[in-house]
Amino acid sequence: MNIHHLEIFYYVTRHGGISEAVRKFPYGIQQPAVSSQIIQLERSLGTKLFQRRPFELTKAGERLFAFIQPFFGDIAKVADELQGKAARFVRIGASGPVLRYHMPEALRKIRETMTGLTLNLYEGYEQQLAQMLKKDEIDLAVTVLNESSTAGLGSTPLITIPLALLVPKSSRIRDAAELWKRDTIDEPLISLPAHDSIAGCFQRGLQKLSVDWSPALVVSSVELIETYVAEGYGIGATIAVPGVKVPPGLRRLPLPDFEPISIGALWSGEGSPLVRKLIAAFQQYAKGLAAEV
Repeated sequence: MNIHHLEIFYYVTRHGGISEAVRKFPYGIQQPAVSSQIIQLERSLGTKLFQRRPFELTKAGERLFAFIQPFFGDIAKVADELQGKAARFVRIGASGPVLRYHMPEALRKIRETMTGLTLNLYEGYEQQLAQMLKKDEIDLAVTVLNESSTAGLGSTPLITIPLALLVPKSSRIRDAAELWKRDTIDEPLISLPAHDSIAGCFQRGLQKLSVDWSPALVVSSVELIETYVAEGYGIGATIAVPGVKVPPGLRRLPLPDFEPISIGALWSGEGSPLVRKLIAAFQQYAKGLAAEV
């Protein structure tokens, strides 16, 4: 077997298909070349390794990947160890608001005690970050904790954040309870996708109140909720992010009777000494935020 063919097969399997693998290769390679070399590998082995659409490994592909994964998966780590970088390099994933509003200050304090620290930061939502950990694409994630995201991973809570509604300042609604008293809520609801924990917690809270209010506009981030509420598209179901001011022209309505969101740290395996130090530093930083929630 050609070792280069095996490397290509590793990346295709790790990233769930040829197109995605081409974008994630550590060096430049074109899709036709990847497809051609995978075909050559399958011909040399006399068996099909995966189904193309949707991507799914065959039994032979599963056996081959299980054999080569430890080698190709650890190459970068071994290189770092040989270059003396392993003790000061870490990949961290988090949501946009965490990276934008909290990670800079948290990392500033960490860098004061950890000199020579090299960081790679990645933005993603909770399910995406959990998959990145399981694929060894990141070392640590700061994200929403729920049963699906924590399965098979180490986790520790950092802070709980309450839910809130976002309305324009010009709105006559001063308290969320005003909405629950109505027979029908006419204002459109702006929400995150149904699979998101914030949207799920909000809808469970509505169910407890026997209130039926389905999203009229679904967006992909808390920032987009703010944008569309400000543009007059409706009322946003969001969270009261500590340390972050409400954007000009908007008001936040607390939802004290709704289940809060738990934000925590996720990691794979035992976690390196550096990862454990970072978790302890994040816990210390979160204590300072808790008073603002």
